[in-house]
Amino acid sequence: MDLNRRAFVAAAAASPILLGASSAFARLSRGPVLKIAVIGCGGRGTGAMFNALSASKESGCTIEVVALADLFEERTKRANDALVENGLKAVPADRVFNGFDAYRKACATDADIVILATPPGFRPIHFKEATAKGKHVFCEKPVAVDAPGVRSFIESAAEGRAKKLKVVAGTQRRHEKCYIDAIGRVQKGDIGRVVAGRVYWNMGSLWNVEPDAKRSDVENQVRNWLYHSWLSGDHIVEQHVHQLDVMCWVMGEHPTLVRGVGGRQVRTDAKFGHIFDHFGLEFQFPGDRFVLSMCRQQDGTEGKVEEVFHGAEGMLSMRSGGAEITGKNAWKFSGGQRDPYTQEHIDLQNAILKDLALNEAEQVAKSTMCAIMGRMAAYTGRDLTWDEAINSKEVLMPESIEFGSRLEAPVAIPGKTKFV
Repeated sequence: MDLNRRAFVAAAAASPILLGASSAFARLSRGPVLKIAVIGCGGRGTGAMFNALSASKESGCTIEVVALADLFEERTKRANDALVENGLKAVPADRVFNGFDAYRKACATDADIVILATPPGFRPIHFKEATAKGKHVFCEKPVAVDAPGVRSFIESAAEGRAKKLKVVAGTQRRHEKCYIDAIGRVQKGDIGRVVAGRVYWNMGSLWNVEPDAKRSDVENQVRNWLYHSWLSGDHIVEQHVHQLDVMCWVMGEHPTLVRGVGGRQVRTDAKFGHIFDHFGLEFQFPGDRFVLSMCRQQDGTEGKVEEVFHGAEGMLSMRSGGAEITGKNAWKFSGGQRDPYTQEHIDLQNAILKDLALNEAEQVAKSTMCAIMGRMAAYTGRDLTWDEAINSKEVLMPESIEFGSRLEAPVAIPGKTKFV
C-alpha cells in the first residue's frame, strides 16, 4: 500500500518535529505574503497548513497563518502549539475560533487562502462562505456527502470562477508527476482507445473514537465522523474518491450509469456507526466502456491501492510514486518527483501570485458525485444513471446543526433501502 495522506498526517499530528526542523520553518520568510486561515484543525488541517508552509520555499512567498477555526478548542490549541514548536508565531487568541460558526469568523478575516479540512459533510457550507468572501481555497476531498451538497458546491464553483478565485482540491494525484506524465501519454494515444479500467483502494481498518456518555449524540458522531455517512459519505466517498477521480481523468468524462454491491461483514459493532466495509461497482461510460471499482476496509485482507486502464494498444497501471505502460508504446516512470501533498500547495500559491487559471472545484465535485452515486447504488441495489444520481433529493447533511440528540442512521439493506 502507498504511504498515503492519512499516514502522513497521523505522523505529523503525533510529532510536529516530523514536519521539519524549527529553524527550517523560521527561514521561510521572504517574498510576497499570502495569509492563510485553517478551518478544521485536526491532523489533516494541520498537515495541510504545514504543507502550505513548506510549499512557500518553492513558490517564493511568505505564508502567514492568521486564523485557526475548529469545532473543538483542543484542536485549535494543538495546531497553534505545532506552529510554536516549529519555530513559528502562534495565532493570536482573538483569531482562534471554536464552535459551529467558527468557519464564518475565519472567512471574515484578512486571509487570502482558506484551508477547508473539516469532515466532508460541512464542505459545501464552508466552501460557499469562503467563495462569498472572495477567498482562494485549498479544499480537502471529498467535497460533499449527498447530491444536494454537490450541486451547491458546483454553484459556488461557478461563482468562484467568475471572481477569478483559485481552488485546489485534495486529490493530490492531479499534482503528482508520475500520474501527470502517464495520463498525458494516454491522452496522446499511447495505449490506444481506452476501453476499460480497474481501480482499487483495499486496506484494513482505520481509527475509531468510542462514544462518551457525557457527550451529545452529535458530538460523539462528529468525533467519530468516518462512520457516519452524513459526515463522511461512507468510506467509498471519503477515501475511494481518489481512484474515482483518476477514473474520470483517464476516461475524459463522468460515467453514465453505475451498478454495484456492498455490505457490512466485519465492522458490525455499533461503534462503527452504520457505514459499509466493502463496495464493488461497475461504472459505465459512453462508447461501451466501463471501469470496475473495488474498495474495502477489513483487517487481515490483501491491500491494494492502484488504478489500471486497458486500451486497444496497451495497458497503464499507476500507484503513488509509480506508473507503467505495457504494450506497443512501453514506458515506465523513472524520474524524480516532489511530494504531491506539497506540490498541490505550490501550484495553488503560484496560481495566486502569477494570476494563473486554476480552479478544480467543479472537477472534484463531479468525482465526488461518482462516489456518492456508487454508494447509493450499493445501498439500494439499484442501477443508477448519472442524471438520476446528481438530481437526487436525499439530504444527509443539514445546512445548520448544533450539539444535541441525533438518531443513528440505520444500516442500508439493498432491495429495501429506497433511492430518494
